[in-house]
Amino acid sequence: MMKKLLLAVATLIATMGFAFAQVDVNKADAAALDSVKGIGPAKSKLIIDERSKGGEFKDWADFEKRVKGIGAKNAVKLSEAGLQVNGQAKAGAAAKPAAAKEAKPAMAAKEAKPAMEAKAKPAGDMKKDAKPAADMAKPAVSAEAGKAKKEEMKK
Repeated sequence: MMKKLLLAVATLIATMGFAFAQVDVNKADAAALDSVKGIGPAKSKLIIDERSKGGEFKDWADFEKRVKGIGAKNAVKLSEAGLQVNGQAKAGAAAKPAAAKEAKPAMAAKEAKPAMEAKAKPAGDMKKDAKPAADMAKPAVSAEAGKAKKEEMKK
């Protein structure tokens, strides 16, 4: 059970790392653009079409001007979500500190821990319930066979 929990937490942490990946609008394909929060298939198609028609975006102002539906506020949100133009984040976009990225997986691990502890038995009880490996290897006996064996033992 503990191994499964650790595997789930490790998977969560790895997934969070992918969620914060930086995507350059001039180099990304449709799938990479779709991975940015706030950009769907229609918006990524608009971006790629405009990029192929007018060349690479020079800066954020050029990007906002050429792509319909991208204004100053939306550009800030996209930059915060990981979108870049020529490797640059939008000026004025709050950079997400590394501590904030790490805090979410840590919080998930802390929330998972109490649920696990509620189901877990105290260590003392586990020793009483534990069976030696030799006992576990014995085949299961049907109820009738068990009764017959008990009667033989009485004789």
